[in-house]
Amino acid sequence: MAIFVVVGGTGMIGSKVVAKLVERGHHAVPASPSTGVDAVTGDGLPGALADAQVVIDVSNSPSLEDEAVLDFFTTSTSSLLPAEIAAGVGHHVALSIVGADQLPDSGYMRAKIAQEQLIKQSGLPYSIVRAAQFYEFIDTIADFATNGSTVRLPHALIQAVAADDVASAVTRVALGEPADGMIEVVGPEPIGLDDLARRTLAHRSDPRDVVTDPDARYFGALLSERTLLPGVKAVVCETRFSEWLNTVTS
Repeated sequence: MAIFVVVGGTGMIGSKVVAKLVERGHHAVPASPSTGVDAVTGDGLPGALADAQVVIDVSNSPSLEDEAVLDFFTTSTSSLLPAEIAAGVGHHVALSIVGADQLPDSGYMRAKIAQEQLIKQSGLPYSIVRAAQFYEFIDTIADFATNGSTVRLPHALIQAVAADDVASAVTRVALGEPADGMIEVVGPEPIGLDDLARRTLAHRSDPRDVVTDPDARYFGALLSERTLLPGVKAVVCETRFSEWLNTVTS
């Protein structure tokens, strides 16, 4: 029975990955500060990784401020990778974001690219799963774009994806051989960011008005219509936005 350590294993994606691995008969260890494992400080890492064959890092920064998010991803990854090498881990899987390398004006995206570079340079066999934005995160995007009662977002197309589909994809990658490269994971349909927010807020009876603004920024970056779309080899998941939205309590 393989042993998997899931860093960020108590979060939205991590908890789903842990459950999916357990369903498949594997031993999955959720590693997070709440379970006594802190990848930023290194506390608890040697013990957590002692018998692990695969480490899956789906952790996220508690702050979205530019310097804080860069510090989180570089410090945690720089702590995690040497500990994995020392423990003899054979596969490092990390979750990143579709289009991250196209958005240098975004501090968050720069931090994810820095994390990816550390992984590539580590010498560890690895797989980087770049996922499109989650449906579950559309509310947060709308909140960031809100000024008063108005939400301003561009009509940039994005193949947003259900978190459960992302967790399934990450699990499949972790169970396979290291790709030593990137796998993109997206939803089945391109929809404008503005339309995603408009439909989500309407479903929740949120009175805010969503205005299409090509100059509105997305985590600090300007977007063209196709910046956030994946390449031709992306893994396309099945859950459509309308299907997901019907499962959400208004």
